[in-house]
Amino acid sequence: MFGKDKKKRSRRVNTKYGQKTLKHAKKGIQSCMMAVLCAVILIVMILVSFLMKGNVNIIVGFLCFALLALALYGFRLGLRGLNERDKKYITCKVGIGVNGLVLAGVAAIFIRGLV
Repeated sequence: MFGKDKKKRSRRVNTKYGQKTLKHAKKGIQSCMMAVLCAVILIVMILVSFLMKGNVNIIVGFLCFALLALALYGFRLGLRGLNERDKKYITCKVGIGVNGLVLAGVAAIFIRGLV
């Protein structure tokens, strides 16, 4: 019996005021990973387009649509991560922000391409 009480006491000492430490929201982590993936793909697409002086293949256009879908999915994951209880929400906020910037970048590319 003494071993269990000592274990609980030592666990309580490591936390602030006996409260358990908060973990990051799982969907927030997924949203951040999706945001990094989308940002890398967008940067690579812009770099390839710049190096080829605008003469890119249709595959880059389809990749842009896929990027749009991935960014929307990452944005949605970030919003869903905010609904998880007793978690740290910084990863959700970062994922929402970066995915929002990627969406704005893709929208700017589409608008600039249409005009």
